[in-house]
Formats: sequence, C-alpha cells, structure tokens
Amino acid sequence: MPLYKTITPNSQTTVKIWKITETYDDLMKGITLKPENIERVLGMKSELHQRGFLSVRNLLKEFGYQDSDLFYDENGKPHLKDGKHISITHSFTFSAVIVSDDVVGIDIEKQRDKITIIAHKFIDYEFDYLKEEEVDYIKKLTSIWCVKESLYKLFATPGLSFKEHCLVIPFSIEDEKTTAWIDYENKKSRYNINFFEFEGFSCAYAIV
Repeated sequence: MPLYKTITPNSQTTVKIWKITETYDDLMKGITLKPENIERVLGMKSELHQRGFLSVRNLLKEFGYQDSDLFYDENGKPHLKDGKHISITHSFTFSAVIVSDDVVGIDIEKQRDKITIIAHKFIDYEFDYLKEEEVDYIKKLTSIWCVKESLYKLFATPGLSFKEHCLVIPFSIEDEKTTAWIDYENKKSRYNINFFEFEGFSCAYAIV
C-alpha cells in the first residue's frame, strides 16, 4: 500500500500523500463508492484520472473515512460529515489529503517547464523577486502556484484571483515555509504556508 508520506503539522492537522502505483482494479479493492461516484469514475476518459480519484478514496480510508463521509458544497469545496475540514489534490502519480480541525487547503503539482508560459496569468507581485536565470526558477514558480491554489481551496470564494488577490512573500526553496496574503474586497488575511518537493513534484498546504 503506497502511503508515501504522513505529515503532522500540529496536533489538529494531518497530511497524507499517496504514490499511485497500483492498477485501477487494485485501487477499487477495499473501498466502497457512492453510486454517483461509480458513475463518475466510469465516465472518466483517462485511467490516470480514475486512479487519482480512487487513490484519494484510499487516503480517506487511511484517515478512517469512506466515500460516503465526503460531500461537496455549491462552490465545489469538499467537506466531511463529522465537521472536520478537508482539502484534496492529485497530480499525475501523486495525491494528497489534509484533514484538520481548522480550515485548510492543499495542492500538488508536477514541476514542468511549461509553467513559464502561464506564469503571467497567476503572478504579479512575485515577479519583483523572481529571476528567470535562477536555478530554482521552475521550482519556485510551481511552489507559488501550489501556494495560491491551496489558498484558493481554503478561501473557497467565487471571484478570487490568483494574480490579483493572492500574494506570496519572497522565499527560498530550502525554507519550506513562507507567508502569503489574500487581499480581497478590502480585507487582508495572512497565512502561514508550508511547502516541500519530492520526486519532481511540489506540494504546499495552508492552514488558517
């Protein structure tokens, strides 16, 4: 069972990461899906997406939950029936779930050069300290994306813009921590961010 990593940022919060190495059939074993989610999985065109979806349900099982304990609100934010907060992510061969007593957000992304093509769409302030000639340029761009995506999931408010409303304070890849702000509708909120990298992927999570 490829539970890749477990992180406990504090006594109320746990992050679990899954490395997706199993087949579709293997991931289906031992879990029970709601009828609508069986239909959803069968409708996915990519087996990679199917396996990503199923790996998340296996992660839920690691937390002691099952598929029926998870539901989504009108903004697409996941919730648990017991009232704990949850955030979910998967990218290619990795997935992750964070569960906490506090509001949380998490994101995993594969580090790829093509992120430079869309950087202008999600970065503004951060260009002041980013330098393309940096060895860690792609890693930093990917980490910033992960930070902003985790904030977006945490904030769960329609209209929030990565570029206009989310700011990531200067950081070094080695720090594995930074500060980020959401500046939205005349209200500024500060968040402590944890991030790290593994096997060519970046991950960041935010906790209120």
